Amino acid sequence: MLNAAAQNGDSLSYGVAGNMPSFYTQLKQQLTYPMAWGNAPTRDFGQWRLQARDMLQTCMQNLPPAPNAYDMTVIATERRNGYEARKVAFNLSAWYRVTAYLLVPDGTGPFPAIVMLHDHGAHFSIGKEKLVRPFQVSPETAADADQWVQRYYDGQYTGDYFARHGYVVLAVDALLWGERGRREGDDYDVQQALASNFLQMGTSWGALISADDVRSAEFLASLPCVDKERIGCMGFSMGAYRSWMLAALTDTVKAAASVCWMNTTEHLMTLTNNQNKGGSAFAMLIPGIRRYLDYPHVAAIACPKPSLFFCGSKDKLFPLEGVEDAFATMQQVWNSQHAAENLVTRVWDEKHFFSKDMQQATLDFFDRHLKP
Repeated sequence: MLNAAAQNGDSLSYGVAGNMPSFYTQLKQQLTYPMAWGNAPTRDFGQWRLQARDMLQTCMQNLPPAPNAYDMTVIATERRNGYEARKVAFNLSAWYRVTAYLLVPDGTGPFPAIVMLHDHGAHFSIGKEKLVRPFQVSPETAADADQWVQRYYDGQYTGDYFARHGYVVLAVDALLWGERGRREGDDYDVQQALASNFLQMGTSWGALISADDVRSAEFLASLPCVDKERIGCMGFSMGAYRSWMLAALTDTVKAAASVCWMNTTEHLMTLTNNQNKGGSAFAMLIPGIRRYLDYPHVAAIACPKPSLFFCGSKDKLFPLEGVEDAFATMQQVWNSQHAAENLVTRVWDEKHFFSKDMQQATLDFFDRHLKP
């Protein structure tokens, strides 16, 4: 508990309150977001998009180089109802190779496609398996995935759901999850050390995850079964953050859906919000970007692409007032470009959860924009 002087707001009595510096409100007041659309000096939206994206990429430094070739191999396959599940391996960068699930619908392509981005959940033993029903895995992994999907996805694997409806689906583990996990085993506290070590070497864990997502989208676009003009991305929770970041960073992605991750720094950086605890936040931090752009400003780099944002009114991680402020900011941007019909924002009467009804609405959104 805070001492009496601290509770009375005497800044000379303490330096830290909870997990926040005692002067955190002053720090927030200095964030004027000078590169946000409407604040930046340029009035040409196309030019602004390029400048804002360049600033975002500048804050994501010293990343692994692109692969010389993807060199995809198929490790295993399984026939499913209306599609084939493939476990594949490919070069995600010049320095490392990853395994992934690739779901390909029956019939003659090329098909529309979705980069499916998994959540955080402080649960590292599985990543891509949170989205695609795993096969040829241990009974423990299969049970782990089933339990997770029941808990957060209403018992439905979203990757398989989209594949049954005619989409190629790619799901890749982010660094520290699943088959890209820690050699010594899962440990929540490793996040802080891992993030610190990335920072020591001039980059960030969050930047690497987003860069890997861009490469995943580019890999997906290279496949003969995929129509490269009809690629979307989607995710829940941290996957939602990854989704709107991916849409902002590359035009390989033509449409994006982000479920249960959007807010503003003003409402996330408080004494009581979960975001200030650190830990899980390390995977979603790009050092320096808040000096120029807030979360909805970064997401707006994707404008005028079709973009969907769902949040829950009962979601304790994302204060509703911040959700509404972020939605209003993005609506102003899409409206300014006469693209209001391309932006879907909705608050559901829901907790931090991706229900079957929400998944159906997300599928309908992609069908409108990615199917002829």
